[in-house]
Amino acid sequence: MPTLSRGHRRIPDFLRQPIPAKANSLTSPRILASLSLLVALALPAQQPAPSLAPQQVFGYRDFAQQAKWDAAFMAIPDAKLAGEHLKILTAEPHWASSPEDYKTALYVADKFKAAGLETTIVPYKVLLNKPKSILIEAFDADGTKLMSGPTPEHVDPAKYGGDPGQDDPRILPAFNGYSPSGDVTAPVVYANYGTLADFKKLAELGVSVKDKIVLVRYGQNFRGVKVYIAQQYGAKGVLIYSDPADDGYFRGDSYPKGPYRPASAVQRGSVQFLPIYPGDPETPGIASTPDLPDSQRTKAPIDLASIPSNPISYKDAEPILKALDGPETPHGWQGALPFTYHLGGTSAVTVHMNIQQDYVRRTIWDVIGKVPGTEAGDNWVVAGNHRDAWVYGAVDPNSGTAAMLETVHGIGDLLQHGWKPKRTILFASWDAEEEGLVGSTEWVEQHADELSHTVAYFNTDVSVSGPDFTAAAVPSLKQFVREATTEVPSPKGGTVYDQWKKTEEAGAEDHEHRSHSENAVPIDNLGSGSDYTPFLQHVGVPSTDIGSEGPYGVYHSTFDDYNWFIKFADPTFVYEQEMARVFGLEVLHMADTDVLPYDYQLYGKETLGYLEHAQRHAERAGLKLDFTSTLAAAQRFAAAGAAIRVAQLNPPANPDQLNQVLRATEEAFLNQSGLPHRPWYKHLIYAPGEYTGYEAVVIPGVNEAIAADDAPRAQSQLTALTEALNRAAEILESASK
Repeated sequence: MPTLSRGHRRIPDFLRQPIPAKANSLTSPRILASLSLLVALALPAQQPAPSLAPQQVFGYRDFAQQAKWDAAFMAIPDAKLAGEHLKILTAEPHWASSPEDYKTALYVADKFKAAGLETTIVPYKVLLNKPKSILIEAFDADGTKLMSGPTPEHVDPAKYGGDPGQDDPRILPAFNGYSPSGDVTAPVVYANYGTLADFKKLAELGVSVKDKIVLVRYGQNFRGVKVYIAQQYGAKGVLIYSDPADDGYFRGDSYPKGPYRPASAVQRGSVQFLPIYPGDPETPGIASTPDLPDSQRTKAPIDLASIPSNPISYKDAEPILKALDGPETPHGWQGALPFTYHLGGTSAVTVHMNIQQDYVRRTIWDVIGKVPGTEAGDNWVVAGNHRDAWVYGAVDPNSGTAAMLETVHGIGDLLQHGWKPKRTILFASWDAEEEGLVGSTEWVEQHADELSHTVAYFNTDVSVSGPDFTAAAVPSLKQFVREATTEVPSPKGGTVYDQWKKTEEAGAEDHEHRSHSENAVPIDNLGSGSDYTPFLQHVGVPSTDIGSEGPYGVYHSTFDDYNWFIKFADPTFVYEQEMARVFGLEVLHMADTDVLPYDYQLYGKETLGYLEHAQRHAERAGLKLDFTSTLAAAQRFAAAGAAIRVAQLNPPANPDQLNQVLRATEEAFLNQSGLPHRPWYKHLIYAPGEYTGYEAVVIPGVNEAIAADDAPRAQSQLTALTEALNRAAEILESASK
């Protein structure tokens, strides 16, 4: 997720380390890469480049020259250098807007400049909170204190190579971004994962959360949604803990022996109501530039909670859960702590929460590096990752920052050898993502007009936590991602695509939010939770998100640091190198294709599937809805998508008009009125769910109205979707006129 920073400070000496002297030898990665580039460029046109590149890639008339550039690029990203980036970026806690975070902005900017990018640091002034004091204590019915915390995050450094940075005084107490202050005391109700279904189940069982403090565990929905629902049900406060069933000892050895969450580790995180809108709470829809007058800032943000919340460890949750009485929990609500869980709601346990926050407008910085394109017009390709972290952020997000810097390293070497992209490339290091996608959202809101010409946004965030490649994308770019992975060698042998396919075939879970209409490796749909959100769902830029996964139990804790990373994620940084290569090929291909490689044939097929599923859902719910016009519009769009693919495979000599049509089609899915209750989200095919937050809800206006048993709203949303599908089809059809 992106980062923020504060205050200009001299860049420290440790951030100015020169390339080691051995890098000047003829065996250095840089020299070998340059030699590889010269060899590639000297090859005759008919001879294949020394890479895994296919002979043809969708979007190119002739892929031979691009294959040479690809081979030259892939020789540059260096595993060792990626490790050096990661070590420097995670040397200090760097919460958004801190002086330490500003150092990381300077470091990234220096690397962008060294690669030849036109680099700017872009400030925004946004509302952020940090904790003044946090007290959480629990008492039994007799007033005996059960716990007082939060307990410090700590593991014994003498055991299994424990953590060297866990006691740094600059580490902030574990807190929730955008929680209000509050001093509340109330009985406790255990609400499982805090999903809407969980709260409804409590109501069915006669357990009220009104005027109670709700204890929920992480998982199944975004933490801000847990608070959003608890607030709607009348709760006074929320505590969120990580149950060992989900990412602790129940899954495997705890850190530092293994990769899973130790008893004292806490998952920090924002509780902004992200499904309402992300970004600076005071400036929805407009950029919070430093000179923005107060008159344009809202004083009552609707995406912020009114009840206090805080994360705790399962070490602190355990005595509370153990003392709860009342009914035993429903089936599936039991976690892995060694006793039977009860729902509570009685006077058996009372919790006192005294959370005091410091809310201030703080300065954050995005770092933007530009490579101008040779084509006329502002046809941008944007690729980004965030820098800011709750503490050290080795996996989240700096594994992505390190990979992106090696992608930039490769692009810089190509520039030195005469390559220039057709379309302008922008690399972005986002700030304050952890707080609510703040840096990327403000930048998108500031550049909304230019982004109407942007052909793609590529994201990587939690880039490397293990060896298993994964991806999410809009349907039009799913095959595009697959094609990029067929060129990149995997550390496990073969290509990234080969290993990706093996992982899926070996039994990787097939989630509902993945496409079921594809014969190839399934790719997730885009919900929210990272910086593609404002690009796709607010302004309609086709987007992808890539990463490489493994057992990762220290998410958003102090222990997500360099020590954990080299023990469990990627000790030799070869997956960092792999991610830099895939990310770079996405950028290179989208910048240089003759015809934009969007697959609207698949998009149409998937959209039809979404509608057919929604129709069945409505019938089961007993809602009488007319899908006739919407299905006809979807069929028209699917047919237009199939026809435009023929034109893409046989493009005219000048494909500019065809490319304009292709790019305009994604924007046709935007409804400027936005979704019901949350107008910032304008995309009618994909959005984060109002009650899920992270996970994508397809055709959200329709499906959420059906789930709410609201037939008039559902029919109205079907009408809006029909209009959007017909707009998209008409745009595609215009290419053949």
